[in-house]
Amino acid sequence: MGFIECDAKVLGKAWSRMVHQDGGFNPFKWPSRPEHFDLLPWTRNMNPKAFAECPQRLGLYGVMPDADWVKRMVDAQIPTVQLRFKSEDKKRIRNQIAQSVEAVKGTKTLLFINDYWQEAIEAGAYGIHLGQEDLDTADFDVIRNAGLRLGISTHGYAEMVRADRLCPSYIAMGAVFPTNLKVMPTVPQGLGRLYKYAQLMSHYPLVAIGGIDAGSIHAVAQSGVGSIAVVRAITGEPDPTAAVKYLQGLMQT
Repeated sequence: MGFIECDAKVLGKAWSRMVHQDGGFNPFKWPSRPEHFDLLPWTRNMNPKAFAECPQRLGLYGVMPDADWVKRMVDAQIPTVQLRFKSEDKKRIRNQIAQSVEAVKGTKTLLFINDYWQEAIEAGAYGIHLGQEDLDTADFDVIRNAGLRLGISTHGYAEMVRADRLCPSYIAMGAVFPTNLKVMPTVPQGLGRLYKYAQLMSHYPLVAIGGIDAGSIHAVAQSGVGSIAVVRAITGEPDPTAAVKYLQGLMQT
């Protein structure tokens, strides 16, 4: 079925639980319920370590390279934006984050900061977004106590189960389609897997990400995710503001 080893192991255990719960094996049935994967969605509201909630539907989610682009997205009235600024210069990082936080003040746009959780706390950002590689070093107690929302990237069953243990504010799933913006740990998930992932993790706000453009965004929206993250579908267009409006319309049709 093309799953990487860690996902295959998680899926195998889920299938075993499903067979045990159903009292028999059905080759035409796929594990799709939280209990098949040992997820406990009904305990989230009782978990003192759950991160602050964010809207179930974050809408169109622009992932932008710098504060100037964040400001452009605020002016375009995009509902959610992420600052994904890459630098080794701490002063530049703090400056970019501070400018981005200032840009969304007094607006309805929600801002997430990629990676730099300490600087995001200092600047008073709404939330942060972490990749799987960041989970081993982040201080989740500090992030949680600061009141920041937490989004986590996932690339398959194993990482979704891992993310669920942290009770984040939202879970991002991808890459849905091929992308060369970053090296991905897995092959593209495709619409088929995305639809199954969205069904399984529906107790979270969900963000689909990876290679999504105007030609595919409607089909992605039909999966049930409440948000779709895009990069070049906005930054690569001659009129980014018009692109935001166009993409939002495609999500709703």
